[in-house]
Amino acid sequence: MAENKHVVSFILGFSGAPAILHTVTDSPESKPSLRTADFDYTLPAELIARHPATARDQSRLCVFTRTTGRVEHRQFRDLLDYFHSGDVLVLNNSKVLPARLRGQKTGSGGEVELLLIEENAPNDWWVMLKPGKRVRAGTEIELCDRAGHATNVRATVLDKNAEGHCRVRFTGVDDIMFALDSLGEMPLPPYFGRAVEKADAERYQTVFAQHAGSVAAPTAGLHFTPQLLDAIRARGVRVCFITLHIGIGTFAPVKAESLAEHVMHEERYELNAETADAINAAKIAGHRVVAVGTTTVRVLESVAARHDGQLVAERARTRIFIHPPFIFRVVGALVTNFHLPQSTLMMLVSAFAAPGELRGREIALAMYAEAIRERYRFYSYGDAMLLT
Repeated sequence: MAENKHVVSFILGFSGAPAILHTVTDSPESKPSLRTADFDYTLPAELIARHPATARDQSRLCVFTRTTGRVEHRQFRDLLDYFHSGDVLVLNNSKVLPARLRGQKTGSGGEVELLLIEENAPNDWWVMLKPGKRVRAGTEIELCDRAGHATNVRATVLDKNAEGHCRVRFTGVDDIMFALDSLGEMPLPPYFGRAVEKADAERYQTVFAQHAGSVAAPTAGLHFTPQLLDAIRARGVRVCFITLHIGIGTFAPVKAESLAEHVMHEERYELNAETADAINAAKIAGHRVVAVGTTTVRVLESVAARHDGQLVAERARTRIFIHPPFIFRVVGALVTNFHLPQSTLMMLVSAFAAPGELRGREIALAMYAEAIRERYRFYSYGDAMLLT
């Protein structure tokens, strides 16, 4: 964490006892607007998790109690200890597409990589092309299968937008969605620094994934096993699902210097009536809503903002940008991973660390510094955090 004379963080209990995190901060009035650079931190490269834990629930869990500042270091399976009867656990059941395709330009034979971003209609998609700077409308790409053999499937570039993404039409197949199992690879994050392995097809997918549409995993959900979910239900907890299809914008860097200038990406979501009713009933009864992942938070808080704090079943899109200070209407506890510096994901976590206040940034950075000292594993295949 960068030195800041206005932030003093004390972490006690490094010997194994629960830690207490205290943060002395500037008053909100002295920082009316946060900068992207305020959410920066330095991570040793060896703490980037490039492979998953041996078993899903064998990852570690850093628990932060917001009311007391207490920090505990546990195993993910210990998450069970933090639930109460009547709580509602909400997870994102979006399924990751094998969205990375490879091929060659017709004529030149130049190798091209395509990453599916969003479907406009069957065989009509926005994609990222690599290399893509010189690609123009009319360029045709012959796709290969996973073994690198040529196929009859073609992608023709129709257009390019201001962000450099290309709109393509696929031919030679009824619907490219149903050919991805033979053509596509799991779109692993570039910081893995390795090729896709056989195990990734299972481990970069949650055990409850149901609706295909994401180009990245809802990573906080990767830690759950069917057995852990059953044990949570046995505690009297209602397990519910939302669907938000994660786009590439989730991981796009924030280019604006000030958070006030950043335009959030848009993502499609669905909140069903069963989940909406369960959450509304739990909140009336005074029980907590525990969200798994920042994507789940975005859905619940988006719907609440649209309907005066109530949840209703709907399919829509959201551009909600959650950062300090933010008042949460629905979510009472958050399970999440450790995120990239200066990312919108880390900004959301910072907001949740101290709802309605700016000091959540300092708290989040102090928690991350503690996780680095304790040698937690970071990012998609890394360890988890519970903020309660």
